[in-house]
Amino acid sequence: MTAGTERDALHQVIRQVPLFAALTDAEIEQLGRASRRFAVAAGDVVIEEGAAGDSLFVVLDGELEVSKREGDRQTVLAARGAGEVLGEMSLLQQTPRTASARATRQTDLLEIGPEAFRTVLESDPAVASSILRTMAGRLRSTEASLVQREKLAALGTLAAGLAHELNNPAAAIQRAGQYLSEAFEQWPRATAVLRAIELTPAEQEQLGELERDLAAPGAAEAQSTLDERPLTSRLEALGVAEPWEVAPVLIASGWTLQQVEALAAIFPGAHLDAVLQWLRIGLTARQLIGEIRRSAQAISEIVRAVKSYAYLDQAPIQNVDLRASLEDTLMILKHKLKQGVQVERDFASDLPPIEAYGGELNQVWTNLIDNAVQAMDGKGMLQLRARRIGDEVEVRIADNGPGIPPEIAPRIFEPFFTTKAQGVGTGLGLHIAHNIVVNRHRGRIDFETQPGRTEFRVSLPIRLRREPESVTKEQTDG
Repeated sequence: MTAGTERDALHQVIRQVPLFAALTDAEIEQLGRASRRFAVAAGDVVIEEGAAGDSLFVVLDGELEVSKREGDRQTVLAARGAGEVLGEMSLLQQTPRTASARATRQTDLLEIGPEAFRTVLESDPAVASSILRTMAGRLRSTEASLVQREKLAALGTLAAGLAHELNNPAAAIQRAGQYLSEAFEQWPRATAVLRAIELTPAEQEQLGELERDLAAPGAAEAQSTLDERPLTSRLEALGVAEPWEVAPVLIASGWTLQQVEALAAIFPGAHLDAVLQWLRIGLTARQLIGEIRRSAQAISEIVRAVKSYAYLDQAPIQNVDLRASLEDTLMILKHKLKQGVQVERDFASDLPPIEAYGGELNQVWTNLIDNAVQAMDGKGMLQLRARRIGDEVEVRIADNGPGIPPEIAPRIFEPFFTTKAQGVGTGLGLHIAHNIVVNRHRGRIDFETQPGRTEFRVSLPIRLRREPESVTKEQTDG
């Protein structure tokens, strides 16, 4: 094929692309000279996520699969076939690629550089209009897909954290139940030994008091400050069997050395050993029951927080208690805070309930707090403040992390913008928070940052302004 014939063939291919169908012969000629036609095999990567966006690609024949890295895997976003365009957003914005493109089969491509693309846009407004429509539709589709994945990923993270939080009290209940079963097996034997002893009236009276203390509902369990070693030594001197097992139980129940001495004055010799062995088993059972009760209460509190956090079985708009909303979010994120984050709260006493989409508002707090914890690398001071200002409430969330660099601060609410490592985040967390605050609640969100401190401010109306019925949630989210 001669050079002229090859050139004519390329021009014919370019004219068949819907985007360039309206170009004149001269414009097609100019575009053909400034572009490069090439082919790739199945599996070849044409666009690499994070690379410089310095070219536009047109699929002439074949197919490219568009994907984005999420963690250690690639998530497929779309497929682009003959006549479709890729890479226009990065080229226009002069930003790194936000996704990768790989050929699924033998694919014929046209690569258009920035100068040639700019010339086409300037020469034909229809091309610019078509590109903008393509970009808008693609952004909506990509954002909707990634927002859903972001929510699922957040749900997975929260579920993992909750599983960890629930596992601790559940394991405690299981462990306590096992030990309690052993204590109940030992109790009849210890009681039988005690009954076989002929007790004096004074001993019987003291034993009755001990029984009443053990049976008292909600008996207090005050940890003694007594060192275990002196008590163990004293019990050994008194002839008590296995004093190293008796002493810790007594101390855990708040017993002092003076109380043991008083008991020894009433129960001499073998009587004291029988009483203390019986008492050890009874106190152990009481302690285990207390541990089960506390663990069950912890599980109940976690379940309550989750239900409140998600606003299950409630209307979309509720009267939201901001204190409870923020506390529930802290409970949900407890697994991320316990590694070294101190939480400082300052909630005004006159803080009123507000009309809000409760579940969505909790998503805002989750994103802001999670970002703050990540900025501090899991260790530092997290400050939460809330107050009323006129007809609004203001929530401030601050951290003592390194701050947001000035060169990226103006972009942090943009979709897909992230400073995290490639594949770690979608860049939608703050964008979603911004949409929920501004579009859904007609509020405001901004921030102040400097080295050593970043503070986000969220202002929300106390009474939510209702949207017209014709305005859909999809429109407000977009």
